[in-house]
Amino acid sequence: VQLQASGGGLVQAGGSLRLSCAASGDALSSYYMGWFRQTPGKEREFVAAISWGGRGTTYADSVKGRFTISRDNAKNTAYLQMNSLKPEDTAVYYCAASFRAGGRYDEYNYWGQGTLVTVSS
Repeated sequence: VQLQASGGGLVQAGGSLRLSCAASGDALSSYYMGWFRQTPGKEREFVAAISWGGRGTTYADSVKGRFTISRDNAKNTAYLQMNSLKPEDTAVYYCAASFRAGGRYDEYNYWGQGTLVTVSS
C-alpha cells in the first residue's frame, strides 16, 4: 500500500487542522492505522492509532482530548483532526499502516511521506 499524507500547514495556537492520509494500491481496511510525528533531533513519536474497522482508538497523553483519529474505509482515507493546537505540536506528521495493532513506530510496515504542521504562538 502507498500512503499520501496531506493537510499540514501554518496555524496559530488554539487553531485546528485536519490531516488526511490517502491509501492506494490496497484496501485501507486491511491495515491498523497510526499517526506519528517527529521534530529535528528527536525520535518519531506516537500520536494516535485506530483499529481496522474504526471502533478502537488510542492516543498519546499529550494529544488526548484535542486530537481525533478516524478513518473512512470506503474512501480509503484516514484522518487526524487536530484542535486546540499548541506550539509544541509543531512537527512533521506521518501516517503509517500496520498489519497488527501497535503504538511503536517499528511495528508499522508502510509510511507516508509526512506533512509539516507549524503552530505559531
